[in-house]
Amino acid sequence: MEQTVKKHKAGFVNIVGNPNVGKSTLMNQLVGERISIATFKAQTTRHRIMGIVNTDDMQIVFSDTPGVLKPNYKLQESMLAFSESALADADVLLYVTDVVEKPEKNMEFLEKVQKMTTPVILLINKIDELSNQSTQNNQNNQNNRSIQSNQNPQNLLAEIVDKWHALLPNAEILPISAKNKFGVDILLKRIQELLPESPAFFDKDQLTDKPARFFVSEIIREKILLFYDKEIPYSVEVVVERFKEDDRQIHINAVIYVERDSQKGIIIGHQGVALKKVSTEARKALEKFFDKHIYLEVFVKVDKDWRSSKKELDNFGYNPE
Repeated sequence: MEQTVKKHKAGFVNIVGNPNVGKSTLMNQLVGERISIATFKAQTTRHRIMGIVNTDDMQIVFSDTPGVLKPNYKLQESMLAFSESALADADVLLYVTDVVEKPEKNMEFLEKVQKMTTPVILLINKIDELSNQSTQNNQNNQNNRSIQSNQNPQNLLAEIVDKWHALLPNAEILPISAKNKFGVDILLKRIQELLPESPAFFDKDQLTDKPARFFVSEIIREKILLFYDKEIPYSVEVVVERFKEDDRQIHINAVIYVERDSQKGIIIGHQGVALKKVSTEARKALEKFFDKHIYLEVFVKVDKDWRSSKKELDNFGYNPE
């Protein structure tokens, strides 16, 4: 009796949604590796970043994208283009929202999702925060006896699901907590079911489409996002000018570009203390990422208004084509 040959599946599973809903955290959980920057600040992801999961009979190419927003300058235009490109080539689309976001936010992008014929899974993230939201609502309602509220977490979630179902009636809806990995295994199983039959798109030992230099710049930028406030992190770009690796260690020279001389002073800090902190924490993270000793030198330069310059954005790799 002949054995049935299990056919190979492969496809692109693209993650989209508004800023700060947990897309990068979800991406890292699905891939099982720390591919995307995940911080508490919005607009953390600037590029479209692929993370590849391989088994003997399957290859899932996950794609994290920048948060959808109305662009105010050319960098944000490029970020939006990365997100919109993810709608065009998805075999499965993961649209991520959370328990506090209004469904009507960025309707123009949502209308494009509504027209898609490929499978869409709507993920309501951060459901672990529903109990806090329920408590707050009940406290507010105590001051207004005319409001009869039964706002427990289950009812709140049901209301959210109903609102999203009205907007995306063809989408499957799955509540998750990416941070706590709740629902992620169920999601992964459903993705595997939806994938088309196809040969692998990348080598089976490949984890991402990005080179090592990209992750160096992202890790340095992550530390800047964590250690600086206001506009500074969003005015920064990091370029790796030297990456020399041998069996034991990696020598890296990186440049932090800012838009203003005043920003350069803030990045460096008094007597270089702030820059030293960024460099030290980045080096520790890089040693964990590459599992090698890292020798890191970081410099700061001014590139005036780079976020609004098409030429500079092209140089920094923000052309989505």
